[in-house]
Parts: sequence; structure tokens; C-alpha cells
Amino acid sequence: MAEMQTISSLRTPGAKSTRTVSPKAGLKVHLPFLITAVVLVVYGLIVSFSATYGNANYSFPKQAMGVVLGIFLMLIFWKIDYHQMSDYVMFFLIVNVVLIFLPALPVVGLEVNGARSWFKLGPLSFQPGEFAKVSVILLAACVVSRYGGNLNRADEYLKALLIMAVPFVCILTQPDLGTGLVYLFIGGVALIIGGARAKYILITLAVIAGGIIALFTLDPILDEMTGSDVLLKEYQRSRLLVFLDPSYDLAGDGYNLQQAKIAIGSGGLFGKGFLNATQSTLGYLPESATDFVFCVLAEQFGFVGALVLLGLYTSLVFNGFSIAKNSNDLFGTVVVVCICGMWIFQVLENIGMDCGLMPITGIPLPFVSYGTSMMLVNFVCLGLILSVWAHNGRH
Repeated sequence: MAEMQTISSLRTPGAKSTRTVSPKAGLKVHLPFLITAVVLVVYGLIVSFSATYGNANYSFPKQAMGVVLGIFLMLIFWKIDYHQMSDYVMFFLIVNVVLIFLPALPVVGLEVNGARSWFKLGPLSFQPGEFAKVSVILLAACVVSRYGGNLNRADEYLKALLIMAVPFVCILTQPDLGTGLVYLFIGGVALIIGGARAKYILITLAVIAGGIIALFTLDPILDEMTGSDVLLKEYQRSRLLVFLDPSYDLAGDGYNLQQAKIAIGSGGLFGKGFLNATQSTLGYLPESATDFVFCVLAEQFGFVGALVLLGLYTSLVFNGFSIAKNSNDLFGTVVVVCICGMWIFQVLENIGMDCGLMPITGIPLPFVSYGTSMMLVNFVCLGLILSVWAHNGRH
């Protein structure tokens, strides 16, 4: 019972709330952050339009509608005082579990690309695991902020680690390793910002590395014993092998990687021009609007266009860190840094896999990849960051 009280307690024992909220807090705007976000969204829509143009598998109006709905959600979360979300560890933990397991329900759950990660209700379909990214961020911030930046006791660190590991373990049941890695990265960022001792972080990394080695060692043995995929699915193994050896599986994942590199390289310095991405329009580049959308951008707008995108991401994250620095409490700081950390990880992984520098996963490129679920989540994250700026008294 004492443990449950510790986990679900509203605030750090003995801590007093020091919230300073301006009566006009909802009107405060961090203009550099907001302007960067607007330009990035517009740029993303231009790339998305070109990537979906003439492709019956995608609907640009649906992507645009995702932006409209996203703006509405952003405004809602911007107006909400983020302090009100800081006390609900168990609530966000339950929300995580429910969202992740929604696709497991019969009839409404859908399997796409080897993972049962979609939820379909009538004409509506979405990925609950994407929406869970927001609750993972809020859960992590709730947990570590309870310790006031002094997460230096082994039992406290282990407790926080185990709570934040729950969403990761749940998402692996789909299995959706890409989204799971995002959860894992968010948790790691939260622990570091939350004051975890360096040796605890290093021990955790060592355990994860040992688990990965054990996974690759046991996987072929268990597969041979059972005659089926037990730990790693065939497509997951193929993607990892392609990362290690780009010449592997040239008819499958290896082919995808080769075409991605060709698309990026063919763009040159200034690109082939808008709607002239022949690799995608001629069908050579698979998943051109989602996983490999950066290749479409690079082919059309070249190195300069890619540099513009990276500059926008850098500006967005830099201004986000500035907002985090000005937060008047640890919860707000952790929320903003975790969101920015998530964006950094997704950008590096998505662009890295297109260039052959990272394993191929289904991690989207923020504000650019096709997908309504992803777009709504990113706009909610914008709203949370703007809420942190609006509802504190340090500016």
C-alpha cells in the first residue's frame, strides 16, 4: 500500500506548489517558436503535396485536414495551464496502457506492415500508439518532477524507470519497435533532466545493450525450436541486416534503401524542381509519403532544400529549449525538453535511415511525413510547449 501511495501521490512529499500564473497567461506568445512552427508546417505541406500527387494510396486533403484539426488541438492545449497536468501519474499510466492496447481489440484493430498498431472505427482510422507519445511525455514529466531534480537514490531511480518502462513493454506486443524506441528515448531524456545519477544511466544502458545481444543470440535458436518468429519478426530482422549490409535483400528492404539513396543523390544542389521527383512518381521509391518522404524533398529541392528543413528543425528545438530554460518549475522543463528530444530523435532516425546511417524503422519525420495521427500529436506538442511559455511568471 505504501508503494502505491508513493507512485500515485500528487506531489513530492513536503514540496509546496509555487505557481505563478499571469491573469493574461493565455495571450503570451513566443513569436520565434510559433513563426518557426508555422513555416515548418507550410514547408511540410508542400513536400507532402508533392509526395502524394498522383498517388491513389494517399489523400492530401486528409493531410491538410489533419493540420486544421491539429491547430484546433494546439489552441486548446495552449490555453490549458500545464501545471494542472503535473499531478496525475497513475492517470497517464492508465491512458498509455489503454491507448497502446486498443488495436488488440477484435474487429476494430488492424495489422499494417507486420504490426497490429491501427484502430479503425467506421471511416476513421488512427494509430493509438502515436497519441500515446503525448501521454508518455506527461507520464515521464510527472514521475521525475516529483523528486525535484534529485533522482539520486537507487530505489527512487528504479521505481521511476520501471513506471516509464511500462509503455515500452506494452508497445512491443504489437510489435512496433520504432514507436517503442521513441518511448524509450523520451524516458531516457526525462531521467537525465530529472537529476538521475550518471552511474544509474550507464548501468541502464549496459543492461539494454546486454538485452540486445541476448535478443540476437536467442532469436534464431528459439525460431528454429518453435518453427515460427518468437522474438524478432522476419521484416525486423531483414531491416537490421540491411543496415549492417546494404547489399542484403536487394529485392526487398535492401532495394528500398538503394532507391532512397538514389533519390537523395539525384537531387544535387538545388533539386529537380517541384513535382519532378521521378523516383517516387515512377514508383521506384516505396512509402514515399511516409518513411521516405525526406528522399522526395531532397530529390525535388536538393541539398539546399534539405538544409532549409534541418534549419527549421534546429530553430524549433533551439527556441523550445529557450522556453524550457524559462520554465518556473521542473515539470514544465521536462515536458518541453522531452518533446524537443522526441523531435530530435525522430529527425535523426528518419533522415538517417534514408541515408543508410540508421536502421530502417517506421518512425515519421515530424510535420512532413504523411499521417493524420502523427500530425495531430505534433500539434498537441506545440500547444504544450506554448502553454509552458504562457503559464509561468519568468518573462
